[in-house]
Amino acid sequence: MTASPENLKIKNEDEEYLTRVVIDTCARTFRLYSNEGGEREVKCESTEEFMNLLDLIRKVVDDDIVAYVGPITSEII
Repeated sequence: MTASPENLKIKNEDEEYLTRVVIDTCARTFRLYSNEGGEREVKCESTEEFMNLLDLIRKVVDDDIVAYVGPITSEII
């Protein structure tokens, strides 16, 4: 079975589903939020693992619930 949005459609409104995915590329982490208030953080050990999960999320998760954390910058005076 290939990863696609059609394979992951909600079959029952009572089922838990993703409402937000926050991706931190610098920390290689994904924060997943559900409609039931659940929150889970996925930390990737390697760049390859991060890129594989990022590819999956881009294929199956609607763009409107995906957000990216901006890089932390400091201003030098």
